[in-house]
Amino acid sequence: MIYLVLAVVVIVLGLGVVALNRRTSKALPPAAPARQPSIARTPKPTRAVPAPAPPVTPVVDTDVAEAPVVEPEPGVAEKPRFRDRMSKSRAALVGVFAGVRGRAGITEETWDDLEEALLRADVGVRVTTELLDGLRGRVKAKEITAPDALLDALQAEMIARLAGADRELRFEPGDPDSPNVWLFVGVNGVGKTTTIGKVGAAQRALGRTVLMAAGDTFRAAAAEQLGMWAERSGSELVRGSEGGDPSAVIFDGVEAASARKIDLVLADTAGRLHNKSNLMEELRKVRRVAAKGKGRVTETLLVIDATTGQNGLAQAREFGDTTDVTGVVLTKLDGSAKGGIVFAIETELGLPVKLVGLGETIDDLVAFDPTEFIEALFAE
Repeated sequence: MIYLVLAVVVIVLGLGVVALNRRTSKALPPAAPARQPSIARTPKPTRAVPAPAPPVTPVVDTDVAEAPVVEPEPGVAEKPRFRDRMSKSRAALVGVFAGVRGRAGITEETWDDLEEALLRADVGVRVTTELLDGLRGRVKAKEITAPDALLDALQAEMIARLAGADRELRFEPGDPDSPNVWLFVGVNGVGKTTTIGKVGAAQRALGRTVLMAAGDTFRAAAAEQLGMWAERSGSELVRGSEGGDPSAVIFDGVEAASARKIDLVLADTAGRLHNKSNLMEELRKVRRVAAKGKGRVTETLLVIDATTGQNGLAQAREFGDTTDVTGVVLTKLDGSAKGGIVFAIETELGLPVKLVGLGETIDDLVAFDPTEFIEALFAE
């Protein structure tokens, strides 16, 4: 009996479970059939519109290519300042001047330092002695008592020694058949031909017509170099054969200028000869021939390299005794620590420095200004 009851209970429970499963299966959504794996396809790329690229600045390898140097037009570039270009000459003095200012008073050490600085700048023994002896007297008389006042007095004395000289380039207008002739003399390597080119450019900027005569027939490529300067400055050129007679070239240049009504002849001359003949005698001949024709020799300019210092003074003596030098062109002053050579040239030889070179460009040959020159030496 008990077993029969248990069997009935089991059957009833089983039927209940079956009924419950059926109700649950009806409530749930049918399962999605399994999908077979498919081969992925690469989508076609869409063509994007590129953004505009920024402008590219070309880079020049300076070891391979060098940017061309553009020369300023004559008269357009700003005049170079002595103070900006004379750092080497100033460096020879500025340290000493600072030491003098730093002392409590004027001592024997002060005089020793000033003497050494002036000699190092190639002012020359004579001029240095005269300058310092005059200042010693003023200090002894109690007129000068402080180091700053001493340096101010030295600066004023140096300017005064260079004042009063006639530094104008001589040009005589008037007769169109008789051109002015400017002779340029000096040893090779001082920058004579380049100076002629720069002077020619400056004179053209003033409205004058210019002819360059390539009278240095003994230096290889001198005529070609002068020809390039003539082309750049808009000047005419007369040249002869290499090794030919320099006087003949100068004479032909003057005659050509007269025939063409040209205002000014700039004549290059030899700085040395290939043979053993005397250079100074050759220059005397050039001077005589230049004055014989229709031209008027109004300037004989001696070109000196400022970096040579006292050697330049020796050159000035020799050329001055031979060719009636009227003035000096001092080249490469910007690269020299010996700017004091100006004093030796002017005070010992009585030759005015008319032009100075303060750089390499066509506008860097300027009229010499004594005040600006001395102030550049004393600038701190």
